[in-house]
Amino acid sequence: MFLFQFLLVVHFVIALALVTVVLMQRSEGGGLGMGGSPAGLMSARGAADFLTRATSILGGLFIALSILLAVLAAQGKSVKVDASAKPAAVTAPVQAPVAPGDPNVPFASGARSALQSAPNSAAPVGNSAVPLAQ
Repeated sequence: MFLFQFLLVVHFVIALALVTVVLMQRSEGGGLGMGGSPAGLMSARGAADFLTRATSILGGLFIALSILLAVLAAQGKSVKVDASAKPAAVTAPVQAPVAPGDPNVPFASGARSALQSAPNSAAPVGNSAVPLAQ
């Protein structure tokens, strides 16, 4: 378990380094860290070669470590399926019908009247396009 956590931290550091190296590379508009003069520590060509090589090495390490972490994670969790086990039947509880007027059940007596729509006094009476429900 300690090895997995250690490799996970190393993987994170490699990912940060890879992002940093990619951002430092010169793009068409210029990289983040490449605005210096040719008289600096490295020439422009040397810096480009170094960053290209660092990107490929870090990318390879990132992919290899990703595969290794996936293998370690898969070995740590063993899944055992028992084919002889039968699934438990799930049934909903059956309730007896409610008798009308039962005082222990709320809305037992007035449920139908509460759910029926009240007549609308604002509706036009005698409209031939909409028949009235009786």
